[in-house]
Amino acid sequence: MRSHRLSDDLTVLAHAEEIPGLGHLPVNAFVLHAEQPVLVDTGMPAVREEFLDLLWSAVDPADLRWIWLTHPDRDHTGAVMQVLDAAPQARLVTTFMGMGILSIEHPIPPDRVYLLNPGQSLDVGDRTLTAFRPPLFDSPATTGFVDDRTGACLSSDCFGAPMSSAQLALADDVAEVPGSDLLAGQRMWAVVDSPWVTWVDRDRYAACLGEFPGAGSPLILSTHLPPARDRSDELLDVLAAAPDVPPFVGPDQAALEAMLAGLAPEPRAAQEAAVVAPT
Repeated sequence: MRSHRLSDDLTVLAHAEEIPGLGHLPVNAFVLHAEQPVLVDTGMPAVREEFLDLLWSAVDPADLRWIWLTHPDRDHTGAVMQVLDAAPQARLVTTFMGMGILSIEHPIPPDRVYLLNPGQSLDVGDRTLTAFRPPLFDSPATTGFVDDRTGACLSSDCFGAPMSSAQLALADDVAEVPGSDLLAGQRMWAVVDSPWVTWVDRDRYAACLGEFPGAGSPLILSTHLPPARDRSDELLDVLAAAPDVPPFVGPDQAALEAMLAGLAPEPRAAQEAAVVAPT
């Protein structure tokens, strides 16, 4: 993991998760340094301690006021209870559906929750964050937001892409990624994370993209893509073509067994035959 201050307003908490067969997936959380500081998502369980160290170096837990959960998948909720315990003033921003899914695993106190639906806004002191449902999503509880002070758009999993290396997954800006690699990664991610996109009514989907509130945004933030400055039109063009991308088909049991066979140690008899007898 690494953290970097993208601007006076924003710190990125970046992790790269290697996914066999796909590449290195960025897994980002963000600290919005508003008058009432906001944490967006809480990292992955496997790197919880490192995440918390980076988080508390970016914001004092006593000052944190909001935890915006884009959706309750486990790669976004890894330290949610630890953050709530450490930050007594913080409230968890989610939807009714999000609260219900979280409660299956986490004993979230209802008085620490703030329910916010797409189209509604949250006042964080020096700016307003307006929630929306991104065009692509893998959870019914997903919400992103637009920051009315900076114009930045937080898009959750939308626009994600696995990278060819951990270094690129941790990049300060998506401009560091070769264009052909970015296009291929985003096309694949669209049908991996939101497989329903290949079934949609094209006209309704196009209308949804036309209503995307981040169009023209100077900064697109995705939980699974390096920050993207002045790329909203390009990113939306990739999404527009997503329904025509061939559906993703993952490895089956035969492929898994072949991979396991390739990783298996040699049989003992073969190992012994390879030993040269002493002279």
